[in-house]
Amino acid sequence: MGRIYQFLDERLNLTPLLRDITDHPVPDHANVLKTRSAFIYCFGGIAFFIILLQALSGVFLMLYYSPTPEDAHASVTYIQNETAFGALLQGLHRVGASAAVIMVLLHMLRVFFTGSYKNPRELNWVVGVFLLLIVLAFGFTGYLLPWDQKAYWATTVGLNMVANVPLIGDFLASALRGGNEMGTLTLLRFFVIHVMFLPALLAIFLAAHFFMLRRQGISRPL
Repeated sequence: MGRIYQFLDERLNLTPLLRDITDHPVPDHANVLKTRSAFIYCFGGIAFFIILLQALSGVFLMLYYSPTPEDAHASVTYIQNETAFGALLQGLHRVGASAAVIMVLLHMLRVFFTGSYKNPRELNWVVGVFLLLIVLAFGFTGYLLPWDQKAYWATTVGLNMVANVPLIGDFLASALRGGNEMGTLTLLRFFVIHVMFLPALLAIFLAAHFFMLRRQGISRPL
């Protein structure tokens, strides 16, 4: 590994970049080794770790999942019962969806109650709100993918709620549904949104979030 790193470092000059990423001092109030209450500053990092686990487990689940009404539920059953560690990965992905929402909410509550959304961090707060919406959208689109009765009717209720949004609700619900009734297009669109559009948006907003965090530093308590 040392020779490989040296080879790459000579050609790409990786050391200054890695030093800039890793050599980042943590203030005492956010250091769990120095301050007992510093664990509340770990919520964002925990949320990011869960999101990484979701991405990793989701990639492996996609290897066996078939986004068609005829095969979707059967493929989920096959993942759970026939593939190696399939039940573990599927359970991890399902529970991780709820855990990601909870941790992002806890992180935002910490930011709010410690006043970390104030000047000069207003833009980062706005980015955080969009990240919360993206995480919720992951949960909403992923809930339909098993294509069982619970997922079908829960998504039907969700789309009816979307239809009640003023001005654009009917258009959004129809676009997500792929017509007037839920079917093949609905499942396919939810799958594409879940594995392509939302990950791209998540990557963009996470990059912006971390960039501003590095520029502004970790906020101090009130």
